Amino acid sequence: MADAATPQDQPRLSRRRFFWPGGLSARLLILTILFVALGGSLALPAALAAYERQWLLDRVRAAELASLAPEVAPDRVVSEQLKTELLRGAGVEIVAISQDGIRSLVFSGPRTPQQAPYLVDLRDRAPGLGVFAPFRTLFGPEGRRMRVMAEPRFRQADFIEFVAPDTELRRVLAGYLWRLVLIVAFVSTMAGLLVYLTLNLFLVRPMQRITRSMERFRADPDDPEARIEISGRRDEIGRAEAELDRMQADLRVALNSRARLAALGEAVAKINHDLRNMLTSAQIASERLAALKDPKVTQALPRLERALDRAVKLASGVLAYGKSQEPPPDPKPVRLVDILEAAAEEARLSDEGVRLVCEVGRTDQVLADPDQLHRILANLLRNARQVIEAQEGRKEPGRIRVSLTQAENVSLIHVADNGPGVPERARDRLFLPFSGSSRPDGAGLGLAIARELAQGHGGDLSLADSGPSGAVFEIRLPGAPVKAGARGRSARSQA
Repeated sequence: MADAATPQDQPRLSRRRFFWPGGLSARLLILTILFVALGGSLALPAALAAYERQWLLDRVRAAELASLAPEVAPDRVVSEQLKTELLRGAGVEIVAISQDGIRSLVFSGPRTPQQAPYLVDLRDRAPGLGVFAPFRTLFGPEGRRMRVMAEPRFRQADFIEFVAPDTELRRVLAGYLWRLVLIVAFVSTMAGLLVYLTLNLFLVRPMQRITRSMERFRADPDDPEARIEISGRRDEIGRAEAELDRMQADLRVALNSRARLAALGEAVAKINHDLRNMLTSAQIASERLAALKDPKVTQALPRLERALDRAVKLASGVLAYGKSQEPPPDPKPVRLVDILEAAAEEARLSDEGVRLVCEVGRTDQVLADPDQLHRILANLLRNARQVIEAQEGRKEPGRIRVSLTQAENVSLIHVADNGPGVPERARDRLFLPFSGSSRPDGAGLGLAIARELAQGHGGDLSLADSGPSGAVFEIRLPGAPVKAGARGRSARSQA
């Protein structure tokens, strides 16, 4: 069995297919020749009709000149020899003239038992009707005779007519038709080649370059030869080149980010087992601490246990993120203030440093997965704290305000800080992995993870506002659970 073509062979094979028989160049050449030949063939009937008319008129003039011989001959008598020579020279058998409504026979050759001639009247032939006359002559039965009538030019008469066989006319028409066909074929071939070369230069070859660049990029995105060379044209080809160049650059960035994520997932997969063992040891240690009767230990132990539980769940689900897929959320009504306080503690907010200003009621609830909402808020609070602490020349204390708005079955959580805001250059890639961080030491994963978690709930995370006075992020979650106090009042009213 023949070996399959390697990706490196793909561009070469495609270049072969670009030409005969199915390539764009061959099709363009063939279609151009066919269309030009079709346009030339449309003029063939008119040219043949004009040629036939002129040939018949020449015979009419010759016959008319021959009809003047008796008027100049002595005693108006023409010898048989002269009459035969005149008829042979005019190429006719009979010449007649109609004058004042009287038709008189001028010359007549020997009569032969043949069928009646068909009439060709050159006096009142309507335009367009004579276009098909040459084809009736060419493809009609052989051995026919024609009777041609026309207006005289050299004498006063109603009309002049002659009778002659159409064999000579068929011969000259066939020869003229072949000459026209050769001329049309030559002109169409030359015009087709000129049009083909022009279009090939300005259209086909640039498209071939674009196609080869796409094929090489598909085979190896890291190949430097796969990058399209922009010609600087201002037409559609130039726009296609520029868009392809930008698309290749974006795909390279995306592929690099995907490769880094794959490497990150592989690394996490290797350490996940050890990490879970360490967390298990920490849980055992926390259980031993619970046996102590120290009041401070008893007060801090629940927080430690919650932190360890979240760490274990995060370690279990980190492999799913390494595969670019978060575990599905388990939404339930939760008190936002509880999750916010735990996230603030993890983000290291304090009254001495960057402080949390909570504008959420104690009974306000949202519909969300508690662990994933904790990760979203912890990422936002941590990022805001780090940006505020890194701001140079800052005089006022750092504040992060969190508020909740619920309307039309939607919960909107606003996280607003009084930091320097998000730089303009970082806004377009704010939520892209490894690209959204505006800090030199940032990995650019926090906001990407937070947005992915919010979108997993059917909501979203977005930058609502940014300026010198700070940035405002909006977490949109579907559902707006009724407050506990409101449910109690509703139950009492129903009772």
